[in-house]
Amino acid sequence: MNRATLIQDWTQSEVLLTFSRHREVKYRVYRDGERHFQEICELDDTPVHTLELPDGMKLDRSSYEVLLRYVLMDVVAA
Repeated sequence: MNRATLIQDWTQSEVLLTFSRHREVKYRVYRDGERHFQEICELDDTPVHTLELPDGMKLDRSSYEVLLRYVLMDVVAA
């Protein structure tokens, strides 16, 4: 992230995956040129996934948690 611009610094979140399972992770959002990314890591800094944000969600902070849950449930668990 040498020339990237930080939009949201690391934020810790507990994500409900199912009724009895959850996962604690942290994420940050940054811009690199015209593209925006959400980087997700375990609490110990182990990378989980980096997602390029769709145009409509680039600066909508409430969407970041929704995307976080989607990534953990659908992308990582698959």
